[in-house]
Amino acid sequence: METETTPEFYIGTPVEPIDLRFRGAFVAELRQTLRNGHVVLTAPRRTGKTSVMNYLRDHPENEFRVVSINVQDLTHPADFFQVLLDAFHDAHPEFLRDRLAAGWGLLSDVLGKVESIGAGGFKLALRGSDPDWRENWRRHGDTFLARARATGVKFLFIIDEFPDMLLNLSRKDVGLLREFLAWFRTQRQNPPPTRDSIRWLVGGSVNLTGTLDALGMVDLVNDLEDVSLPPLTDEDIETFVADMLGGRGVPFEGDVPRQLIARLGRPIPFFMQIATQNLYRLWRREQRTISLTDVDAVFDEMIVGSAARTQLQHYHSRIRQYYAEPRRSMAHALLGQISMSSSGLTRATLLQETERVLAGLGATRPAHERRQLFNQLMFDLENDFYVVEVRGGNYDFASGVLKSWWRKYHA
Repeated sequence: METETTPEFYIGTPVEPIDLRFRGAFVAELRQTLRNGHVVLTAPRRTGKTSVMNYLRDHPENEFRVVSINVQDLTHPADFFQVLLDAFHDAHPEFLRDRLAAGWGLLSDVLGKVESIGAGGFKLALRGSDPDWRENWRRHGDTFLARARATGVKFLFIIDEFPDMLLNLSRKDVGLLREFLAWFRTQRQNPPPTRDSIRWLVGGSVNLTGTLDALGMVDLVNDLEDVSLPPLTDEDIETFVADMLGGRGVPFEGDVPRQLIARLGRPIPFFMQIATQNLYRLWRREQRTISLTDVDAVFDEMIVGSAARTQLQHYHSRIRQYYAEPRRSMAHALLGQISMSSSGLTRATLLQETERVLAGLGATRPAHERRQLFNQLMFDLENDFYVVEVRGGNYDFASGVLKSWWRKYHA
């Protein structure tokens, strides 16, 4: 019998704030960090970054009014401010009307047109409020933030998938990207965070520093406090299995949680959800005790199933998106070799594979440049959550599920 406190299964969507678990200490630490500065929150895809951000949105503390947006598909600073203002209107409509818009012609005109436009009226009216939005984004941004500060109210702006927006900008106009980042840095530092009523929490499933380092712009974000979402512990996973299966009355052998831990590698909650949901469905069909072989069967099926495959493909395709040649070919080759190993490969072996790839590409770089390129790639693969250094100094996939999938489809 399922208890009232048994969490739901979440497949493909962030965990609802009411069901967020194992993150209490981290959320408290993050809130403390935001008291004194701005934060960049990084985490692998599907490990709970957005769930944490949504929890902060729905449970504000320290007198913050929170506005949260996802900027993954945005391509211009003007889009950034339009989406932010629209989300502000959705979250705090009375405040925007009575405090922010008063005396600001642009917003006053927009609010006057909303009712006549109907559904989505604010966003549509905002886009049409200035035919030169793309040229005037800096002026509108300055006005918005200055007026927000003038209210004396504390604001927390949560910006999810920020590195993706920056990459989109870089592809369209590198000069505009630098201009936006320089402007954004000035806004974060003037006034200094300890005297500012605005806090920025930006996050991404792609490493922000790595994204900008390749463009020579990392100095424009190095004031952000870099906070990584810690992986769940083995104890967390055992509790998760007990709650998701035991809480639904599903009997399982005592070693089932340990086998699930072994097959997961890095505990990505998305795969934990799929595995436990499929074990639950198996029990519903067969009404018997879940065994270790059932765990193996579920994970083997997960690798070829459509739900996980869509998410796993992201890890392969994003190398093509974020890694320029020759790093792209190097990354695919190294990950292919690691996926074929039983317990990872040494750094020396991976360097040899890098030399082979560069020779095949006809690269004529000096030896010290080749080693530097290799070192940077390994740094990026670790920061982008593909590999981790394991016992014995070997490098292996951080996720056991991703390793099995990579070996099957891309080795």
